[in-house]
Amino acid sequence: MSAPRVAVAPLDVGGAAPAAAAAAGPVETGRVALRNVSVWYGGVRALDDVTLEVPPRAVTALIGPSGCGKTTALRAINRLIELAPDARLTGRVELDGEDVYAPPTDVAALRQRVGMVFQRWNPFRRSIYENVAYGARLAGVGTRAELDALVELALRRAALWDEVRDRLRAGALTLSGGQQQRLCIARALAPQPEVLLLDEPASALDPVATQRIEELLYELRREVTIVIVTHNLQQAARASDYTAFLYAGRLVELDRSERLFTSPRDPRTEAYITGRYG
Repeated sequence: MSAPRVAVAPLDVGGAAPAAAAAAGPVETGRVALRNVSVWYGGVRALDDVTLEVPPRAVTALIGPSGCGKTTALRAINRLIELAPDARLTGRVELDGEDVYAPPTDVAALRQRVGMVFQRWNPFRRSIYENVAYGARLAGVGTRAELDALVELALRRAALWDEVRDRLRAGALTLSGGQQQRLCIARALAPQPEVLLLDEPASALDPVATQRIEELLYELRREVTIVIVTHNLQQAARASDYTAFLYAGRLVELDRSERLFTSPRDPRTEAYITGRYG
């Protein structure tokens, strides 16, 4: 039996197709693509021949039922998939056209370019300052003046500076849950990545903190390419420019969010977003 056809709409930017936009000017960095990517954990296939191009300088949401491969796709992008001893990946994962799994890729350097924030915030048991400085030091920043400047910049980009500027030496665990999550985003932003991956970043937060995270995504997409995994369909519709629907390890549909949530092309997408399954 042939595989179901994937519905991938032309991802126009300002009315132009990506290829035409690229021909009109310099190519943007932070371009991520999965090409015929399959991932196995032992004998279980988590992703099945997924091809997905992530538009640069935009927010792309990955949605779908639990176990459909969303987090696996996210982890494949910066090679966190390799931390699972029985994991195996085929296909190509590209950053700016280069296969990130091809030797001699420097994995540490890759993860500076592609930061990740996890579902449950995980600040270090250090000061607010040292949490962010850790990421800056990974980027090779050594002098105190440079560290101070980068810590402030990262905290400002994470919309946290005004709340913590007078207590940078306080422990990170003294912050609220929403603040700790934004601190983790600041830590990921300190090396000045081109891509930011977020795995359910607001799933454990209250509505006010969730709104702050969504507002932050709106601001950050001007500077970095963002891929977010979320089970919250309303959040995907509100906070993303594009949405990809995955089901049973396959990409079913990719489109601009407003189109996918109002006029999905595939009946499986419509069934999922209307709550008939998933």
